[in-house]
Amino acid sequence: MGLKPALLSVSLLLGANAWGMDECQLNLSETRVDFGLINRAVAQGSAAEHRLGDRRLSLSLNCPNPADLSLFYRGLAGSGERFQFTQRGSYSLQAGDALLDGQAVELGLLPGSGQPPVSTGATLGWRPEHGIVPMRAGVPVSGRSLSLQLDVSAWARDDALRVSDAVTWDTSGEFDAIHTGRSRELALQARFAPAACTPSLSNGGTVAFGKLSVMDLSLDKETALPARPLVVSVACDAPTAFALRLQDNRQGSASGAADETTYGLGLDAQQQKIGRYRLIFDPQRTTADSFPHLYRTDSPTGALPWSSASANPLAIGASRFLGFSASAGSTSGPEAIQQLSATASLEAVIAPLGTLDLGSEVRLDGAATLELNYL
Repeated sequence: MGLKPALLSVSLLLGANAWGMDECQLNLSETRVDFGLINRAVAQGSAAEHRLGDRRLSLSLNCPNPADLSLFYRGLAGSGERFQFTQRGSYSLQAGDALLDGQAVELGLLPGSGQPPVSTGATLGWRPEHGIVPMRAGVPVSGRSLSLQLDVSAWARDDALRVSDAVTWDTSGEFDAIHTGRSRELALQARFAPAACTPSLSNGGTVAFGKLSVMDLSLDKETALPARPLVVSVACDAPTAFALRLQDNRQGSASGAADETTYGLGLDAQQQKIGRYRLIFDPQRTTADSFPHLYRTDSPTGALPWSSASANPLAIGASRFLGFSASAGSTSGPEAIQQLSATASLEAVIAPLGTLDLGSEVRLDGAATLELNYL
């Protein structure tokens, strides 16, 4: 009696092993294909479409007995030769280097289960709604073991790379060995980010007016100070459409007739407004890449409608996006630019001295943040 539980245990274990050996096995070397992080600097391809990259996988289908090893791939169809990778992209599968029971074979492209191949070859593009089958001498053959290499390639439309925030694409398909009851999912992913642009300002962004004498300032009128240059540079990884805005860090301190293009110079000891300034961009003092001329354009939203591109100077504002076009009169918005250099003019005005506390030194204390916005 004491041996029966042990004998029963051994019997169940052998039964489980024998049951597993009767099944076919379908395997992928990788079940997730990641095309990585893409921006306009690393994308390749034509202007309308960019190749995201190529990945190689191994697929194997093994059975204990000879079987029909036909394989179908179930994925969302795109074009006749590709599968859909979201609404703005596509991917393709190419099968090759096929071995059946250790021997090299060709592959046939099946329009459906049980139908004759429409094409054969050592390498085949795997079309949507089609399958593949090992072939010898132009005839589909069965076997115990099929292995092949899969090349996965992906593309994105040009507008897919024009992102202002990080975007992730996810999709999937399924390999289906319909006569063996085996299937395996393949997941695909690609991530998109704006091409990185770095703005910089001459002298670290500091504009110094030096020490001003009260003898040079008006007691009862505003005094305009000599304009100071400020070089604004933008360097991008690749040609990128962007626009600029300037936000006041001394909000509410601009004196006189302030508007969204004027910025405050801070407050004196008695909390009186010291003055205001503007930063004016002149297209004739702006260069970018190999464009012979640039014209300024602006928009309240950073999207259409954009103002007609003009060569006239314009003060940058807090609530309008400023960009540059290569075509005079264009209303389509800023050009994609990789390197920009603009010599802007900072024009400051001091409030009438009679309105300020001159009991102690008055320091100009303007500060603003230049924003670069991807379009």
